[in-house]
Amino acid sequence: MTYKLGPLDLKSPFVLAPMAGLTDTSFRRLMRRHGCPMVTSELVSSTGMEYSFQKSLRILAFHEEEKPVGLQIFGDNPEHMLEALRKIEALGADFADLNLGCPVQKVVRRGAGAAACRDVPKLYALLKQAARAVKIPVSMKIRTGWDNDHKNAVEVVRAGADAGISWVAVHGRTRAQGYAGTADWDAIGEVKAKSTIPVIGNGDVTTPELAVERFKTYGVDAVMIGRGALRRPLIFEESAALLHDGSYAAGAPGNNSFIGLIREHRALIAEQHEGHLVPAMVHARKFMSYYATGMRGCHELRKKLFEYDDPELIWNEAERFFMQIYNK
Repeated sequence: MTYKLGPLDLKSPFVLAPMAGLTDTSFRRLMRRHGCPMVTSELVSSTGMEYSFQKSLRILAFHEEEKPVGLQIFGDNPEHMLEALRKIEALGADFADLNLGCPVQKVVRRGAGAAACRDVPKLYALLKQAARAVKIPVSMKIRTGWDNDHKNAVEVVRAGADAGISWVAVHGRTRAQGYAGTADWDAIGEVKAKSTIPVIGNGDVTTPELAVERFKTYGVDAVMIGRGALRRPLIFEESAALLHDGSYAAGAPGNNSFIGLIREHRALIAEQHEGHLVPAMVHARKFMSYYATGMRGCHELRKKLFEYDDPELIWNEAERFFMQIYNK
């Protein structure tokens, strides 16, 4: 069975959310190996691509193993955004994603991110140009609105559909909420019910059970998982198994598949940052801390990880932690 997003056929409807500083090529490759059928890069400034393309390339770089892969941009300059889309197409990405939902102040104060959705006619003009600028699909990621008094996701999606956008991911929070509070899946369901293009729902999906429930209840075309994948990196294969087979083998850290995943991630980060000790160390600390969240002794583990200045020691300590917890 396949699930369609524009011209893409996916093996499951559970996809990885783009997250700044986290969804780099090594993590995306890892998730593709473990059941995620499509990945998207972290956001890149279209203006940054205009003036410092080589620096941007380090973030935009992807491996063939990731495909289908999308590259995500944001910006407030239409000319820069259109040129960035052309560069993304030239790089060989399968689709380009427009970030119209980032709530960070330094992004929205310039009219980018979530702020771009406040003026729908102006946004429509940009989206129409964007869809025509390249042959690959152009998607967009939005929020339910600016705040509780200005929820216009249905209107924004209608504009996107009319402009030629291929699909939309809707995060179930307003810009004012940031990442606080609870994602409003009823609002996402309303967008889906009124949309003529595929809709991906996003927000607060932390378990396979929630992923499947959201998919079935709200009729979305796919479910996007972000922070849930950082705490439960086997969530994509677990969710697909639950949807298709009715059950899954729990990927607890004592499970061989989880230990194998840890070792895979270690190798992928080493490959990505070969010869660069600091970024390899930063990523090792970051992801091992996320994987241990909520487990007995996780605070002590984090303290130890930040005492080491060698990635090998960090990975060994983390693996020892996970195996000791489950007596493996």
